[in-house]
Amino acid sequence: MSSGFVKTADGTEIFFKDWGPKDAQTIHFHHGWPLSSDDWDAQLLFFLSKGYRVVAHDRRGHGRSSQVDTGNTIDRYAADASAVVEHLDLRNVVHIGHSTGGGEVARYVARYGQPQGRVAKAVLVAAIPPLMLKTPANPEGTPIEVFDGFRAALAANRSQFYLDVASGPFYGFNRPGAKVSQGIIQNWWRQGMMGGAFAQYEGIKAFSETDQTEDLKAITVPTLVLQGDDDQVVPYKDAAILQAKLVKNSTLKIYPGFPHGMLTTHADVINPDLLAFVKG
Repeated sequence: MSSGFVKTADGTEIFFKDWGPKDAQTIHFHHGWPLSSDDWDAQLLFFLSKGYRVVAHDRRGHGRSSQVDTGNTIDRYAADASAVVEHLDLRNVVHIGHSTGGGEVARYVARYGQPQGRVAKAVLVAAIPPLMLKTPANPEGTPIEVFDGFRAALAANRSQFYLDVASGPFYGFNRPGAKVSQGIIQNWWRQGMMGGAFAQYEGIKAFSETDQTEDLKAITVPTLVLQGDDDQVVPYKDAAILQAKLVKNSTLKIYPGFPHGMLTTHADVINPDLLAFVKG
């Protein structure tokens, strides 16, 4: 089956894609907020062309998965990812997560993938762990007022908010001299508007307030940590730098000038680096 749904323990239907030779090395992709597995198009096609099996799913409340009003937490996101892996009986998998998907990967690997012996390697790309929110213990984090602003903008006019995010900070299109792509902006907006407003609203709390320090400490498989130093969404000093320190078996690469959405804007650079890590 090249695509389908898996029903989780609480009845949520999670959409997934499963492309390529079923006996090939599997790479499982976990998307960011508020997008869908379509955000991985540039990577899915690239790895397919190299002979890999690629799997990607839509997070609950996002894309083609159920627009549920419950379970919009990192815990449940990881459990849903595990449901896909177990449904397809995937083993020796490389899990790659972007942004919120990176948090999903960290908790999945720590709680399910490693204990079940199903994960081979992990990649965190511009990922949210260990904690985005500014707290007394995390003084370099992002103030709660920023995330409250996200919630207010989503509730007031989700469509305009998503256009503004894609047109500005996500891809660095607000930087002087940036090469702006209307197609990329419209595709981001399309993916966002496919999902459920409530699940995406709840997702802001999940990606900003979940402390994943212990998840990172628990990861023992080889892990590649990637981020651009011009990431305007997830500050790299509070993300990739700390991830590389907390994950025992990690390799860190920082890309000068690259934005949060570098997997799309700089796929020609990122994809070969991902391939080298998968093959290494």
